[in-house]
Amino acid sequence: MSGGVDSSTTAFLLKEAGYDVFGVFMKLWDSEKSERGCCGLSDSIDALRVAEQLKIPFYVLNLKEEFKTYVIDYFIDEYKKGRTPNPCIKCNLFLKFKILLDKALTLGSDYLATGHYARNVLVNDKNFLYKGIDGNKDQSYFLFNIPQARLGKILFPLGDFKKEEVRIIAEKANLRTAKKKESQEVCFIENDYRDFLMSAGIKGKEGDVLDINGKRIGKHKGYFYYTIGQRGGLNISMGYPIYVIDIVPQKNIVVADREEYLFKKELTISDINLFDDIDEEKFYTVKIRYRHKGERAKIKKIGEKLKIIFESPQRAITPGQAGVIYDEDKVVGGGWIE
Repeated sequence: MSGGVDSSTTAFLLKEAGYDVFGVFMKLWDSEKSERGCCGLSDSIDALRVAEQLKIPFYVLNLKEEFKTYVIDYFIDEYKKGRTPNPCIKCNLFLKFKILLDKALTLGSDYLATGHYARNVLVNDKNFLYKGIDGNKDQSYFLFNIPQARLGKILFPLGDFKKEEVRIIAEKANLRTAKKKESQEVCFIENDYRDFLMSAGIKGKEGDVLDINGKRIGKHKGYFYYTIGQRGGLNISMGYPIYVIDIVPQKNIVVADREEYLFKKELTISDINLFDDIDEEKFYTVKIRYRHKGERAKIKKIGEKLKIIFESPQRAITPGQAGVIYDEDKVVGGGWIE
C-alpha cells in the first residue's frame, strides 16, 4: 500500500471479495526530506488511515538499503554509461516482486497484490502477463521481466478496470485517497535528474559535440546531461533544429544532427525474460518506451539476445530503456535495449 488511490482500492476490492488482507508500506527513500513520489511521510499516513478504515493489519517495511542497491546505484551507473535508465522496472523486479513477495510468503500469505494496471492470466496451467484493459494506464511494460514462476503468487485486481472506474469505487467506499493526485514517475527525483546525479557526486566534464559525419559543432557540459532524441540544452545554432543522436561516454562525445538521423529500424535487446517462445516468422508489436504505442516487428534470436526488426523506422531508440514484445495484449517478453 503506497498511499495512493490504486493500492488503496486494491485492498478494498480484495477485502470485499473475501480475502484475508493485510497492507504493507515500503519505506524506500528519505521521506523526511521530500513529499514527492510514493514513499513520503504523508503517503505512509494515507496508507495507514486506509488500512484502519478497512480494518486490516498494516506494516511498514524499511527497504531503503535495498532501494539504494537495486535502484539508486543502478540509476547512477546507467547515466555514467551514457544510457537512459528505467528505475521503475528495476524497483518492480527486485523490491516489489522479489523482496516484498518473499517477505509476504514468509508471513504466510498466499499472494502479493499490487495496484498495477495489468492482468495475470492462467493459460494451460501457466501464468501469463497481459495488458490492463485501460490502454492509457496499462503498466505491463514495467512488469515485463518478472519471472514467470513468480506470477502464480501475484494478483493485479485493477487490470480489469479503467482508472476512472477505480476512482468511482474509491469514492463510493469513501477512501481518503479517492481524489489523490498521481505520484511522479521517478519517486526519488526532486526536480531534475541532473541535479540528483551531481548531488551523488557525478561531475560533468566538458567535451565535444560532433555531427553525424564527425565534424565538431560545439561543446557539451557533460554527456550525462543528454539523452537520445533530446533537442533542448545543446546551445548550438546550425540554422536548423538538431537533436542528440548518440552518446559515446568512452570518448566523452555527444553526437547531434538533424532529426532524420534519429530513425532506425533495428535494435538488439539483452538480459531477456520470455513468457512464451519466439516465432521468428511472426510479426509482434514491440514497445521501446512506456509511452511508445508499439510497432510491428519481427524478432530474431542471436545467442542469448534478440534482434528486433521493425517494419518502419522508429524514432529515438534509446539504450537503457526496455524493449517489450507483445502478441496483441499478451506480453511475450522483453529485454534491455543495447
